[in-house]
Amino acid sequence: MLSELATHLLERCSFPVAGERIDCAVSGGADSLGLLALATFAGLHPVAYHVDHGLREGSQDEAGVVRAAAEELGAEFVSLRVVCAPGPNLEARARAARFGVLPKGVATGHTADDQAETVLLNMMRGASLDGLCGMSKGPTHPILSLRRAECASLVSSLGLVAVEDPSNTDPSFKRNRVRHELLPLMCGIAGRDIVPLLLRQSDLMRDDAAMLDELAADVDTTNVIALRGLPVSLARRAIRRWLRDLDPTAYLPDAAAIERILSVARGEIVACEISEGRRIKRSHGRLISSP
Repeated sequence: MLSELATHLLERCSFPVAGERIDCAVSGGADSLGLLALATFAGLHPVAYHVDHGLREGSQDEAGVVRAAAEELGAEFVSLRVVCAPGPNLEARARAARFGVLPKGVATGHTADDQAETVLLNMMRGASLDGLCGMSKGPTHPILSLRRAECASLVSSLGLVAVEDPSNTDPSFKRNRVRHELLPLMCGIAGRDIVPLLLRQSDLMRDDAAMLDELAADVDTTNVIALRGLPVSLARRAIRRWLRDLDPTAYLPDAAAIERILSVARGEIVACEISEGRRIKRSHGRLISSP
């Protein structure tokens, strides 16, 4: 019989229907272990995928933690390893390497707290409306409405031992500074927990973004003549949609990158570089993307 806590949390999750298989990215932290446990309680057949980046000593032992949790919960377990050398843009490169080996449509343990951090990080990157929408709720983010503390409580109540990743406190990563410095400061200034406020605002902006997406759905973004004939706000939306379709796992492009692509479309420049090494050029009246 499910505990009262598990039942309460499941009511706010967006898992697929019972009986289906669900692939879960499980690092061994409390959020991802909570995801795995709740997927099991939802009547699904979860497969726990652990990815070892090999970035710190003893990281391979974390696979054992996930394996033990999967066995305890009756889930399947798959261990994967990627090579990700230390250096610039480590967080982005590790993320890309991780999603490169995980199954398409894998569910992640992102919570409401992660959503708030993502919105603030995207705001600082100038990612415009899409960035302020954050992540979308659904089967790939089934616990997005839950708080990090709730996942920790569930994991503790089940007797599971979560991995404490020391990189989560490393101030060289912007997300950690947002988590440990910026959000507490903003909550202090506001005199309240601002995470629900950020989530509510992102939901409202997602409605606006959905309307613009509908308007941009029939636009051939690679046709520079068609792109130049659009209102600039719709042209920007069409470009973002195109880039998102090219690589759904990539970070949303910032406003400066979108403007560079528009300059290519207008013929002001021949080509430009955007995030994660992608290059956009114009050839025979078409925009062409290459990794």
